[in-house]
Amino acid sequence: MTSLPDKTIPWWRGVRDALPLLGGYIPVAISFGLIATQAGFSVWGAVAISLFIYAGASQFLFVAMIASGAPLWLVVLMTVLINARHLVYGPNLAPHLTQSRWWFWLMHGLTDQIFAIAHTRLQQLPAAERVGWFTGAMLLAWASWVGGTALGAVAGAEITGRWPLMGEVMPFALPALFAVLLAPRFENRIWAVALAGTTLIALGLKLAGLPNAAIPLAALCGAGLFYLMRLLPAGASTKEVT
Repeated sequence: MTSLPDKTIPWWRGVRDALPLLGGYIPVAISFGLIATQAGFSVWGAVAISLFIYAGASQFLFVAMIASGAPLWLVVLMTVLINARHLVYGPNLAPHLTQSRWWFWLMHGLTDQIFAIAHTRLQQLPAAERVGWFTGAMLLAWASWVGGTALGAVAGAEITGRWPLMGEVMPFALPALFAVLLAPRFENRIWAVALAGTTLIALGLKLAGLPNAAIPLAALCGAGLFYLMRLLPAGASTKEVT
């Protein structure tokens, strides 16, 4: 087998590590493309939303609120509220970033799933390989999301018309993928408590009729619970956190 040049290895590692994400990204992106065009957006409009906003659940909310005639300030406010979870992601990822001017631009590709794999992989890589790894991972995920949106906008109606079950299953692909990525963390007691608490809080808010607030509030509460657990006088538990 021919070895790749050293300078391409970080890129390929990122692409390889992000490949499993496509199983969740593409079905949901197809759903978004279909919903966006049904809401009155053009194919190019749907693709532009995925290209520039690139925010998963926020895109669905954005399209639904625009289609219902909601005021722009409320659309912006709700979109920002849902993406407030990045206030939690940033401080957790920052210790693993290196000195590079590219990180600012690369953070456009930071999604829930990219954060989940980056939080584990970046600290395992040499500092010189981290930008390359993250670039490969985020570009593959971003491209699959934009490509899936285009496919859904052009042929989504045909796909779900021919296979109606796909229309029911596709929206669950991304949450299911995120759960799979988080599953290994449940081996750690502190992570298990924090993630279980986050899940229960999100579920409680959802059942209470606050689905839009569930994600950011549960994320903030989960982060608080994680750091609270670390402060407890349990030396063994603290050492096992990675």
